[in-house]
Amino acid sequence: MGFLSRKNKFAPAPVVEETHPIVEELAEMEEAVPERGRQDGQGPAESAAGPVAAGDPPPPPVAEASSGVVPPTAPPAGEAEVVDAPVRAETASPGVEKASVAEREPERFMPRDLLAPSRHEVVVEEAEPEVPVKHADVIAFANQKGGVAKTTTTLNLAVAFAESGHRVLCIDLDPQGNLTMSQGIDPDKVEKSLYDVLVHDMPISEIIQHREIDIAVASIDLAGAEIAMSTKIGRERSLEKALKEVSGDYDFVCIDTPPSLGLLTINALTAANKVIVPVQCEYLSMRGLVQLQNTLKMIQENLNPDVKIEGILPTMLDTRTVHAKEAVEILEENFGDLVFKSRIRKAIKFAEAPVKGSSVLKYDPQGNAAGYYRDLAKEVLAHESA
Repeated sequence: MGFLSRKNKFAPAPVVEETHPIVEELAEMEEAVPERGRQDGQGPAESAAGPVAAGDPPPPPVAEASSGVVPPTAPPAGEAEVVDAPVRAETASPGVEKASVAEREPERFMPRDLLAPSRHEVVVEEAEPEVPVKHADVIAFANQKGGVAKTTTTLNLAVAFAESGHRVLCIDLDPQGNLTMSQGIDPDKVEKSLYDVLVHDMPISEIIQHREIDIAVASIDLAGAEIAMSTKIGRERSLEKALKEVSGDYDFVCIDTPPSLGLLTINALTAANKVIVPVQCEYLSMRGLVQLQNTLKMIQENLNPDVKIEGILPTMLDTRTVHAKEAVEILEENFGDLVFKSRIRKAIKFAEAPVKGSSVLKYDPQGNAAGYYRDLAKEVLAHESA
């Protein structure tokens, strides 16, 4: 009993360490490899975490690893010497003993050193705020009825936007090339046109010419574009993909469409987010609105859910006739606020300006015809700001 009491008296106090959920898993891993301590050249104190395999030599006393003093094979005569021997070894030269042990044995990582940092120690980098990218408003001017001033409206409204300080691109999607001719460019002499963009995926920047406004020119080749695109995958989105290259360079993109609801017009409606419908103030011209609405509904359901009618524009208005007044009243009764307050009245200047290869705002800047489209531009911009 005396020997046991003395042994317990000088036994080292147990080290209380804060346990971690993964410590037990590390201990099981050490038990699975019992000979790791001896294979690494470490003392038995490090391999004591796992069981010793059968047939291995007995481990040396713990005192060798802790103090570096080899205990005698036989116990000394006096019990005091058994107690004082390790004490004297520790007090004699503790610095030398610990230094020699540190030089002889490599440092071993504790389980806590192998643990990943806690969630409180992880430095979370703040994400940089995304800067919104300005994209152009794409406006398609569409009506399957011909001769309703689609080309005139596309050009003059675009120039009115440019006068207000906006960057504008016009796209001539009509195989007749009237918008191209209205800027003094011969469609028969252009080397590259929208046909190459839609059919051969040429960058649209290569066909843009700079006049009063920037214009993507057309040629008579566009008449065969629908046939050439018939086997192309995603043919309805050809223009939309082409506009991605220059969408950030402009505030407005104005698209002049052919007088039909074919593949070229569908490309325009798929690429656009707004549609302006020029309507001649006559009964036959207004009948086409129903067909256009049905086509637009199919576009919204299958290709472009964001496209909407910006407004219906009464054009070629002759206020001297009762029929024209009745036509405007029918539009307002059926479409309400969709009808623009601006009216484009008949004027000979609209026919004279294309002969000079310019818009009416440049040809007769102080005339009434130019004022009609300046008023329309203010109304559209007011809708935009609202």
